[in-house]
Amino acid sequence: MTTPAHISRRSLLGLAGLGAGALTLGTAGCGSGGQGASNAAAGIDVWCLKDDVQNKIQQAAIDRFNATAKAKAKITAYDNDPYKQKLRIAMGSPQQPDVFFNWGGGSIRQYVQNDLLADLTPMLNGDPAFKAKFIPSVLDAGKIGDKYYGIPNRGMQPVIMFYSQQALDKAKVSAPPATWSELLSQVDRFKAAGITPFALAGSQAWTLLMWLEYLVDRIGGPAVFGGIAAGDRNGWRDPAITQALNAIIDLVKRGGFDSNFASVNYDGDVGAGTLFAQGKAAMHLMGSWEYTAQLDQHPAFVKDALRSAAFPAFEGGKGDAKAVVGNPTNYFSVTKRSRNVDSAKEFLKAMASDAYVDDWIANGDVPAITGLESKIAQSKDAQFGSFVYKMVQDASSFQLSWDQAIENKYAQPMLTNLQKVFLGQLDAKGFVDAMVALP
Repeated sequence: MTTPAHISRRSLLGLAGLGAGALTLGTAGCGSGGQGASNAAAGIDVWCLKDDVQNKIQQAAIDRFNATAKAKAKITAYDNDPYKQKLRIAMGSPQQPDVFFNWGGGSIRQYVQNDLLADLTPMLNGDPAFKAKFIPSVLDAGKIGDKYYGIPNRGMQPVIMFYSQQALDKAKVSAPPATWSELLSQVDRFKAAGITPFALAGSQAWTLLMWLEYLVDRIGGPAVFGGIAAGDRNGWRDPAITQALNAIIDLVKRGGFDSNFASVNYDGDVGAGTLFAQGKAAMHLMGSWEYTAQLDQHPAFVKDALRSAAFPAFEGGKGDAKAVVGNPTNYFSVTKRSRNVDSAKEFLKAMASDAYVDDWIANGDVPAITGLESKIAQSKDAQFGSFVYKMVQDASSFQLSWDQAIENKYAQPMLTNLQKVFLGQLDAKGFVDAMVALP
């Protein structure tokens, strides 16, 4: 996928369980009992992913910070795949970065458990104006337990029910489904019109996870997976998990996806996004990066037909129909061993500055900052940006993608087992039993 304005979903979420499982924390990593003496000359080393657009915006923020700061910040950027290994090794040594880019949730949980990260809660509570600049549901996704360990550092990526207005018109469907019952009814109508109801890149399991995430949230509310993410594997036995899996099995059997979905990729000329743009599928449940990909590859489709909607409510479910799943954003965290913890925290305040926010909006991102309605309304992608912004602002919760929220040793089996459910190789009970049985 070519996405000049955004790094790809795999870059954003390619490091599931970052630092988890294989991380070895010796005395060099956590034996000092806290930060060393402040040393402005040592500076602030900011680790992040290598990405031309992202790094340009972050460097501009650093330049503004360095104009007045005693401890100067600098970027150290790594390619996506090496970053995981380099950060894991560094966090188990004295050579930790001062500030590092992460995904919240499972990507930092073990670092918190090993007392390697600075608690940012006092900073936020001590500066209410700064804390109030962030959309609460997104800021909360940087928490572990009841403490904040991450500050949002770029745009939001909720999962959206994209749909083709042309496909709806052809099938004589007046609007995207507002409820699960409507969704099932529309499956039959789209099939009768010769249109696949939902595009699905079934060869890549992370695309399947979005269906389970939303259904569990709509049926049981965010607390169901919240318990699992916190380490309760028996949480997989919650009835909402089984009901959601059975709803997926029913949708597959009804023909909600193309019969060849298991061989379809997300990217490429015959990928799910392309099939959607070509009118072969009516809807596509995907992260907000889908808009940028379609704008780059199929601009006429974006202009003429691409529209956005929320995932439908589930009748009788406990979940709020306004709740959102996906990637709240990416975060910067501060290590406790930094020689300049206080200065590093001050640098994080640049993440809410007007100049930094304006740079991301100009890039096509939707920052997790309150009060941006007028700025987004004047941006080049105003209609879509405003939809995303309102969707997140109105959300009662914004749950991090499950493969990021749990440790990698559980994330990969979860994806593998879910793929088996979609392929009819595992029923709901089999999935639940398999997840509970993991060591």
